[in-house]
Amino acid sequence: MDLGIEGRRAVVCASSRGIGRACAAALAAEGAEVWLNGRDEEALARAVREVGDAAALPVHGVVGDLTTAQGRAALLAACPEPDILVTNNRGPRPGRLAELAEADLAEALDLHFSAPIHLLRAVVDGMAARRFGRIVNVTSAVVTRPSPTMVASSGARAGLTAVMKAVSKEVARYNVTVNNILPERIDSGRQQELAHRTAEREGISFEQARRRQAESVAAGRLGAPAEIAAACVFFCADQAGYISGNNLHVDGGSYVGLV
Repeated sequence: MDLGIEGRRAVVCASSRGIGRACAAALAAEGAEVWLNGRDEEALARAVREVGDAAALPVHGVVGDLTTAQGRAALLAACPEPDILVTNNRGPRPGRLAELAEADLAEALDLHFSAPIHLLRAVVDGMAARRFGRIVNVTSAVVTRPSPTMVASSGARAGLTAVMKAVSKEVARYNVTVNNILPERIDSGRQQELAHRTAEREGISFEQARRRQAESVAAGRLGAPAEIAAACVFFCADQAGYISGNNLHVDGGSYVGLV
């Protein structure tokens, strides 16, 4: 199927590794010109090189922390008129409400509320004027299933989802769509971090915690970043122009247990 992505300009946030990198690679494989972003210059350069090896069009890298105005400005200066914007960022500190400091809550809002909204505001009018735009937010299943051990993430991402839904109604008539992917139990650095926390909290090995993660999913395994990327690419397609304001869970059928 020709998705109509060839030749499109795509900005993918926090894409030097993990889910973001998988999304960037999938878009590049479909023929988009892609701008990757990350805070670690070495990791970003490696990602740009490896994604670029399989890409038809140039692949670019922009170093910057997107929770800062300077980081966002650098990314938008490199690609001021993207056709596709994929927002993504590292997860905030896990923890129950009593375990989180004021700075943890503020950081979560910077990562998963303010930064994506600032980027949206910077590009959405241009997308509307050109009569094409695809905005995909990689958030989390905690948006619809808040977790007591992920309070900061649950709150910030739920707020972002509400804003994105509101904006989606205003821009749909201009062939600009806004959708959210809600991953759960994807085999990335975040799941390794949570496994370490579980192992420490419950006095089990890291390997046991990882097995419990997989066993907690109906599919009996963790998801792959490429499975998130496949959903992202479809949301960016011409054929997805009538799908907007939606949340797509990519979660292996959800939990059969808790870890």
